[in-house]
Amino acid sequence: MASSHHFLQLSISLFFLSSLLIPSTALGTARMTARMLYLVQQPATVLNYHNGPLLKGNLTVNIIWYGKFTTPQRAILIDFIQSVNLHMPAPSVSSWWSMTEKYKVGSTTLILGKQTFDDKYSMGKSLQINSLARMARRADHVNAINVIFTAQDVSVYDFCMNLCGTHDSVRASKQSKTKFPYIWVGNPELQCPGECAWPFAQPPYGPQTKPLVSPNGDVGIDGMIINLATVLADAVTNPYDNGFYQGPASAPLEAVSACTGIYGKGAYPGYPGELLLDKTTGASYNAAGIHGRKYLLPAMWNPKTSACTTLV
Repeated sequence: MASSHHFLQLSISLFFLSSLLIPSTALGTARMTARMLYLVQQPATVLNYHNGPLLKGNLTVNIIWYGKFTTPQRAILIDFIQSVNLHMPAPSVSSWWSMTEKYKVGSTTLILGKQTFDDKYSMGKSLQINSLARMARRADHVNAINVIFTAQDVSVYDFCMNLCGTHDSVRASKQSKTKFPYIWVGNPELQCPGECAWPFAQPPYGPQTKPLVSPNGDVGIDGMIINLATVLADAVTNPYDNGFYQGPASAPLEAVSACTGIYGKGAYPGYPGELLLDKTTGASYNAAGIHGRKYLLPAMWNPKTSACTTLV
């Protein structure tokens, strides 16, 4: 297992509490209230490039489904991955993903690969971080990134406490000299929707605003989309601890994790920003995808402007 892990920290605790309790370089905040944060212009976030390789070109996405997912739940997640390279007018998943092209030269094309189903919980329902690395090794890893989705009844060490997902790199075997990247995202619906599916669930801390209606009618899966988008973009732009990031390599702020809690124009702690509204369902979203899907995607840091950029 690699010595460092790139955690997608709890969106609520990081975004709400950072402005009140913890200095946050991700949003350039000091110890101030949400209103002060909104009114005072903050210094720009800068993600430095550390001269390492990025994930460019064709990249196969192999999926490991750990635990029980329904067919509609799988379809929502798969459609998001397939929407990344489906060129659609902005605001769309593909226009959001195109921001990664600004991180050095070249684009990243995601190709859906093999899917593995483990609904018998072969490693149990309580996993350690190193269990994820062992699971990732089960899938092919040549020119690939392996994505592990854990079901709502699976607990992972530090899930809901300090993280909602992670990306890392691991050696294919103890003898191997090369590493391959992998991602893990858990379904937070039963364990911590307020922490890992905000703004579709009531937050445990901070301003108690009314939750938004999720665009695909599944709070846990729509929360997973936000977290998957975050760690996927972070993994592509900093796969081996020497890409784009700010802060220590062991706990970096990356392409999207540097913009936690920002989804639309005018966002501030407790308010995700101005979003699009589905007049039929009342759901909030900011990106269109394949098969008429709608998604809510987080802001991504723009290396050309040194600012977190939203779709709407």
